[in-house]
Amino acid sequence: MTEEKILLDHGSGGKLSHSMFSDMILPLFENSELSKQDDGAILDVEGARLAFSTDSYVVDPIFFPGGNIGDLAVNGTVNDISMCGAVPKFISVGLIIEEGLPVKQLKIILETIAAAAKKAGVKIVTGDTKVVPRGKADKIFINTSGIGVIPAHVNVSGSNAQPGDKIIVSGTLADHGIAVLSSREGLKFDSDIKTDSAPLNKMVQSLIRSGCDVHVLRDPTRGGLGTTLNEIASQSRVGIRIDEMSLPVTGPVRGACELLGFDPLYIANEGKLIAFVPEKDVDKALEIIRQDVFGKVAVIIGDVTSEDPGKVFLQTSIGGVRPIDMLTGEQLPRIC
Repeated sequence: MTEEKILLDHGSGGKLSHSMFSDMILPLFENSELSKQDDGAILDVEGARLAFSTDSYVVDPIFFPGGNIGDLAVNGTVNDISMCGAVPKFISVGLIIEEGLPVKQLKIILETIAAAAKKAGVKIVTGDTKVVPRGKADKIFINTSGIGVIPAHVNVSGSNAQPGDKIIVSGTLADHGIAVLSSREGLKFDSDIKTDSAPLNKMVQSLIRSGCDVHVLRDPTRGGLGTTLNEIASQSRVGIRIDEMSLPVTGPVRGACELLGFDPLYIANEGKLIAFVPEKDVDKALEIIRQDVFGKVAVIIGDVTSEDPGKVFLQTSIGGVRPIDMLTGEQLPRIC
């Protein structure tokens, strides 16, 4: 009998990732905070509501158009904290460095980390550094963890989507994944494609302060928009319908996806969010997101229904309807 082994697909954020979590990890560590399966844990600590999240970054290459592994690591954790409706305050940075990494590259990455933290308004308050022998890692891996404070009136979770909610996406899809892939493979396109990596905490704070009744916030990273919507549909036991004609994808990214055989619905984003808000608040929420520098092309892409709970469907540009399943396999390994 062949021994079952971990595959790259287990790290894709898709079906195998969710299977590994639900079958192997959750049964051993199960508790009310972990079982929610949001971007971060919501913790009640002596009357304070805190959001706590952690993530590890193994992107290849470590430098790519528009950024590097340093700002990606900071922005990723800032955004995960923000998707809990929290104000990010503090982060940690753990470095696993392979022997032989040029000191000049490490300095650039550290400077980028510092600049990204300052831009997001968070403090780096603790961390760790390990160096492993040559060949035992790949240049540098980074882990970041973060803590944020959740305002008393905020209740944001992937399990809060309700029939009638409208779904907003804050910007164009698949920019990060295609930027990393093009750098990794040495691909050249007619137009520069750059990562969308960015801190979204100020956008979220403006949305929360506006009084809009925000039900769900999520940043569609690994597995892309398609997988993230499936996660929310499953958590909330609702149906989701999106409109292909409304999906914001730039011409160069769309062309690259068609050329390479990728679906932009399943490619990672690192500076976009999706927001579920009731119809009464959607116009106000959309206006607020568009006022942010990272949300100028935000659009409504669909809505939530009580039909087909746990399922996501796409209204195609030619008038048909097709199911959007969770990502199967790994389209682009080590994208974040």
